[in-house]
Amino acid sequence: MNSFTKPFLSALSLRSRSLSTKLSLVILLLAAPIFLLSMGMLFTQSRNIIRKEAVGHANSVLNTTMQRMRNVLGAVETATDAYCWLISENLQPDSLLKFTRLVVALNSSIDGCSISMEPYAFPKYGRYFSAYTIRQGDSIITTIEEPYEYFNRVWYKLPHDLNGTCWVDFYDDADSLYVYLPNMIASYGKPIYDAKGKLAAIISTDVTLGHLHNVVNPANDSTTSQVNPYRHSYMMMIDGEGRYIIHPDSARMFKQTIFSGADPRQQSDLIVLGHEMTKGKSGSMGVMIDGEPCLVVYQPVPGTSWSMAFVCSDNDILADYHKLTYILLPLVVFGILFILLLCHHVVAKAISPLNQLLVKTQSIAAGNMEVYIPRSKREDAVGRLQNSFASMLQRLNFHMGIVRYTSDQAQRHNDELAKATRMAEGADRQKTIFMQNVTHQIRTPLNIIMGFAQVLGGKEDESLSNEELKNISGIMDYNSKLLNRLVLMLFDSSDIGLSEELENLTGDQVACNDVARECISYVKMHYPNVNIRLQSEVADDFCLQTSRLYLLRSLREMLYNSAKYSDQQHIVLRIFIDDGFLNFIIEDTGKGVDPADLKHIFTFFGKGDDLSEGLGLGLPLAKRHIDNLGGTLTIDEDYHDGARFIIRLPLTRGE
Repeated sequence: MNSFTKPFLSALSLRSRSLSTKLSLVILLLAAPIFLLSMGMLFTQSRNIIRKEAVGHANSVLNTTMQRMRNVLGAVETATDAYCWLISENLQPDSLLKFTRLVVALNSSIDGCSISMEPYAFPKYGRYFSAYTIRQGDSIITTIEEPYEYFNRVWYKLPHDLNGTCWVDFYDDADSLYVYLPNMIASYGKPIYDAKGKLAAIISTDVTLGHLHNVVNPANDSTTSQVNPYRHSYMMMIDGEGRYIIHPDSARMFKQTIFSGADPRQQSDLIVLGHEMTKGKSGSMGVMIDGEPCLVVYQPVPGTSWSMAFVCSDNDILADYHKLTYILLPLVVFGILFILLLCHHVVAKAISPLNQLLVKTQSIAAGNMEVYIPRSKREDAVGRLQNSFASMLQRLNFHMGIVRYTSDQAQRHNDELAKATRMAEGADRQKTIFMQNVTHQIRTPLNIIMGFAQVLGGKEDESLSNEELKNISGIMDYNSKLLNRLVLMLFDSSDIGLSEELENLTGDQVACNDVARECISYVKMHYPNVNIRLQSEVADDFCLQTSRLYLLRSLREMLYNSAKYSDQQHIVLRIFIDDGFLNFIIEDTGKGVDPADLKHIFTFFGKGDDLSEGLGLGLPLAKRHIDNLGGTLTIDEDYHDGARFIIRLPLTRGE
């Protein structure tokens, strides 16, 4: 092997040098244009990518801010809703003052709360009654408001007309609150009904827009500064009419709308943005704001007519893009170096199969045939060489596999032959034992019959008394029946008997109690002194569709065994129906079945004692009959006072 591979691989190494040069040139020619094209596409597409990322960042900031806003509004709504049912049940002036104070005192998000009654709700106070609580710094002030026509105020009128909850924003010209952004309030209104379901009051829970401004644009919030990636970005919020209710420029709040001063010809994008936000839509768009291009993402505030927007300057967004030109030159240098490294890697990979083949052929030459050489899809010299070595190794392994297979088959045949020999020897021994047993079991009753026949033939009838003749006749009758039973069992166990059994499994209408009594009578013919009780839970006219012959043989054999091996005094045959099966239970008292014999009592020719009477066919034949009838024959291993056998046949009633 070494004398073949060394010159062959040496010749191929010369070809590999030429191949490596070709591959390097091809890679350089392909990689340089691709690299330059990629750089151009990277530079031209980076702007769009950065803007897409900016939209993602802006949406993230807007969603985070919206969540904070919803937490505040949700807290106001929850606090208001929680007291509504108590207020409905306690529409008294003192109670209303207490409830407004509780709403404000227990919720730091709330700056004020009023419960304004319907006209003349309390005659003592006239047309107007409004319980009001206000938070001023660390103090909470609760009072009854001075009478004024609050029924036309938006915070009262809108929930009253809608007959439901709503958020409103308004300018408090009464200057009832001292706030950071003066006199601008967001209020959550909800109708209150009396016990009769009549509208009684409006509860209005207030949050100053200064409070909401701090929620939207929190000062010195490190978490917000980490989420917001742009320095000059800000949040704004407008109501359903386009008025600014939150904006960094406080001069615009509640005094200007998003449409104020917008030129339809030059600022159409800002007008479109205003219409989108006032219609409660979500999205993002580029807009010129104050003469500067900006990215604006916006979405409505759930449960209100407001819309919130996050405004980012394009200069902030594209700051990194402008730095791209400074890294372009280093990137080009890096790309050239990368191409050189890629050429080196490709060439090394192209030559590596030759080195692997060298290692594997040396291993094969050393006698290790377990080496695996994969097939290559390459069509050059290296690929063909690798495939040739793979084919050669495959053929070697194939022929060696044939040798191993032949050896394994020969060993397997030898093992099977040895096993068959042992089985044949065992069968021969079993046959000899069975023939001896059959001969003994048949010869014994036959000798008795022949002996008494000679006695009867050698004497005159007058020399024997009637009692002697009766005894002799009984003994001969018993042994003839025993001999007949043995012959029948031998016939049943034969192939002819099995075929006859399967042919006679056609359904008969069998009266179960009659069969049981017939079996009991049969056993008493052999054992006149046996005591067998029949306990049947089925009627005498109950019939089972089965083979009468084989049910009779099975029951007769089970009762015969009980009479033969028990004390003959407590044998019971019970018949009952359970879960769609007809059950025959044969139970006796006595020595029972030895636990060691349980595993082979239903095995043909199996006997607990080789010297005992019988051929070891009774129980196996009974079980075969019952199995062929579709039932089961089992022994109850939990019964220890004797033996208990259970026959279960599927229940089919005759018509």
